[in-house]
Amino acid sequence: MRRVGGWLSAIVCLLSLTCSPGFAADPSSVPILLYHRLGPASPDEMTVTTPVFEAQLKLIQERGYKVIPLAALMAALGDSAVPLPERAVVLTADDGHRTVYSDMFPLIQRLKIPVTLFIYPSAISNADYAMTWAQLAEMKASGLVDIQSHTFWHPNFNVEKKRLASAAYEKFTQDQLVKSKAVLEQRLGGEVDLLAWPFGIHDDQLAQWAQAAGYVAAFTIERRPVTRSDKMMALPRFIVTNHDRGERFVSLLGASK
Repeated sequence: MRRVGGWLSAIVCLLSLTCSPGFAADPSSVPILLYHRLGPASPDEMTVTTPVFEAQLKLIQERGYKVIPLAALMAALGDSAVPLPERAVVLTADDGHRTVYSDMFPLIQRLKIPVTLFIYPSAISNADYAMTWAQLAEMKASGLVDIQSHTFWHPNFNVEKKRLASAAYEKFTQDQLVKSKAVLEQRLGGEVDLLAWPFGIHDDQLAQWAQAAGYVAAFTIERRPVTRSDKMMALPRFIVTNHDRGERFVSLLGASK
């Protein structure tokens, strides 16, 4: 089982350390925050220390923001008559690292905060860094956690497109999309119709294949808030790093500095 990190970490490092978001508050947009791993230390750009994560949650509450379920945002995006909720923020976590269960879950339970997990099921109860199916089921049963797809084993579609012939690449991609959805629905119940693109890689062809597989929306790692003008198969998210503290973190939420 391959561990995800290096390629994406380099991009995140560049973005998080050199870009200053500074987004003005805008009731017509909603930020989606993306986490990967938690823990006592931050050895890489994909890990937010647990104390920093807890401080971020407190800042959300102290500044008058409200964490809403991703499903609530999707409902608003799907119906122009439904206004986007003001001062709202959505929390997501990709991959299925065990610290999402050990460190994130107790905090969101205590604060009653909803989170959507995007999981690649090949790692679950298999890789030493991943959660188990029992842990995912426990999180879902809490009513706070929604579980959606991150493909079956988190491929780099750019690499696979170069490696495979056209027909083989199409079959490979469809297998990644269909198998993930099927396994998650079979193991955990409920409907899986949202997708997080591995490494944020997407294009029009991938979007068409994802829609054909039953996905109604998909998410990237483009660092900006979601608006109604965004394509449903390429909705942006902010990767949160351990550097996002204090006013720097608040800027992700949409508050003026």
